[in-house]
Amino acid sequence: MTDTVGIAVFAKGPIEGFAKTRLIPRLGPKGAADLQRRMIERAVQVALRSELGPVSLWCAPNSEHELFSRLAADHSIDVHDQSGPDLGARMLNAFKVLTPHHLVMIIGTDCPVLEQRLLADCARSLWRGYDAVFLPAEDGGYALVGAAKPLPNLFRDIPWGTDRVMHKTRERARQMGLQVSEPLLVWDIDTPADYERAMALGLIETPSGGEAIL
Repeated sequence: MTDTVGIAVFAKGPIEGFAKTRLIPRLGPKGAADLQRRMIERAVQVALRSELGPVSLWCAPNSEHELFSRLAADHSIDVHDQSGPDLGARMLNAFKVLTPHHLVMIIGTDCPVLEQRLLADCARSLWRGYDAVFLPAEDGGYALVGAAKPLPNLFRDIPWGTDRVMHKTRERARQMGLQVSEPLLVWDIDTPADYERAMALGLIETPSGGEAIL
């Protein structure tokens, strides 16, 4: 197994009414989709700048959106459709595809504080021999998961989309006897309150045209 760490970016297409739906009351369908586009672009750039290993895009509902095609062409990255009945199955599939070649970390696109240095900290956990690494999020989920091999039971029967995801995952990891690292608690932009927080911290700018950018 190489020390290379591939980064798989899991992304929902920036489609009006599909992406960032909890932000639609604040931004409208187009504004929410535009923000999602910026967040995807930022996540890919952070992954590339980390220079830890190959970057891949895992797309929902599929990889046909023009943004995914452009990112693949501009940066020579592999693009995949997410495949599986729930998020756990989709992440497990990515681990099965990628871990025969290198260590793997899966990230989402919602975390505005995810930077290259934090990715490097997570990679070091894997290099030090931890079975898995997570960046738990304040909302009860997680923004990153990394491992050297597929861990099917870690993703099975987890209440995805709830505030108990990380709690149940920790419980499952203990049952499996896994050594798990959690370098930092982070937060996502999912709700209007999260959006306002990011604005207040200068993580999002609003130009004169009114469109939010990261």
